[in-house]
Amino acid sequence: MTFDGMALEGSALEGLAYSATPHDRMPGRRGDPGWVADQLVRPDSRVIPLWRDRCLLASGGGPVTLTGPVGKAASTAAVQVALLGMDGPTAVFAADLDHPDEAEALRLCDATGAADLRTLTAALPAPVAATLAYARGLLYWNRHARFCGSCGGPTDSVDAGHVRLCVNPDCGRELFPRIEPAVIVLVESPAAEPRCLLARHRGAGPDGFSLLAGFVEIGESLEGAVRRELAEEAGVAVGKVTYRGSQGWPFPAGLMVGFVARALDERIDADGTELQEARWFTRAEILDRITAGPGSGPVDSIGGWLLRSWAGVN
Repeated sequence: MTFDGMALEGSALEGLAYSATPHDRMPGRRGDPGWVADQLVRPDSRVIPLWRDRCLLASGGGPVTLTGPVGKAASTAAVQVALLGMDGPTAVFAADLDHPDEAEALRLCDATGAADLRTLTAALPAPVAATLAYARGLLYWNRHARFCGSCGGPTDSVDAGHVRLCVNPDCGRELFPRIEPAVIVLVESPAAEPRCLLARHRGAGPDGFSLLAGFVEIGESLEGAVRRELAEEAGVAVGKVTYRGSQGWPFPAGLMVGFVARALDERIDADGTELQEARWFTRAEILDRITAGPGSGPVDSIGGWLLRSWAGVN
């Protein structure tokens, strides 16, 4: 079966993938193991299976979601089951089929193949893509948090997959999902003609230009990260920095925070390490890249959304 019945209020960043899920995440109930178990065995509850972070596909090419006996079999075989939340009256779970080989996972879930979510997103309804990204990120974190970072002891999954608890009685640390914030920024020129800054990162092709981005460091504000990244990698100083929106990016654990910044001048000094080169592009050049050239970057990313918005085509 494929996803159905999902409704989503309009997003502030219309058209941006992974920006919202249609679920009530049930923070007040998911800590009750009995309630969670009751939801899991309901015949109408939905189970989203993933195999090693890949979506399992139905015969029509869309991602599968399971109910009834097939859903129960998948959740029983899974190394981790996590409650994503309630979609109206229906509970939605994610099941991590990490251990079976691919053929066994496909057979168990009556699926025909497996694919990376990002190859499917453009063809999926926004709530479905967001739900699959949420499932992927939560299962990935559980799989990589099986041991305590403080004492090295094993951890147990609690709170329906949203918390892990160190079982060492001398420790007992609670582990929560880790989010890695990063900033991505569209830099505008101060000149009269509208121009924006794109850079070719290390390893990119000869025309692989994109916006600048970087991870936020400890003790740093988001705006501070924008200024530091631009100065370090491109030698560009900016004045006003304006927040435009954010995007969950669970590939595996990111949060992309989008900004527009105004350069103080047009000087560029690419570092030659992270950036091979950087230059200013006119709006006409950006439109040409979008319509007939290499494009505005990945269609599912906030970077592409920022660039298309600046060019007036979102």
